[in-house]
Amino acid sequence: MSIEENKQLAITFFEEIWNQKDESAIDRYVAETAAGNDHDFGVGREDFRTHWKSWIAAFPDLHFEIVDLVSEGDKVLTRWVLTGTFAGELLGAQGDGRTIRVEGMSLDRIENGMVAEGFDGWDNYGFRKQLGVVE
Repeated sequence: MSIEENKQLAITFFEEIWNQKDESAIDRYVAETAAGNDHDFGVGREDFRTHWKSWIAAFPDLHFEIVDLVSEGDKVLTRWVLTGTFAGELLGAQGDGRTIRVEGMSLDRIENGMVAEGFDGWDNYGFRKQLGVVE
């Protein structure tokens, strides 16, 4: 795939999977054996799906805004802002309607038109603080 095709795949990944909450898009964009650095998401498409469901349940209006997008070779770096209303349950905390906002980046390796590997760097501590699970 070209660099421009990889960029478009990253945009579509965030839009369809996260913003539109289209579960079937997981099958289109996440490789069956996808791996990453976030242990919560596990390894593979089905682990991703399980974790994705918990996030969508916790934040029904979850939204990723893409701020920057850089691509080289088979890699795409997406800088994003995540927002959502905490209405469900996550990490042992019960939603109370508060709005969360977190910034981060995802470095994804694209293989055969799918995300094969991802490395996320984001304000996990700040996120947990907003949920009230850390002081």
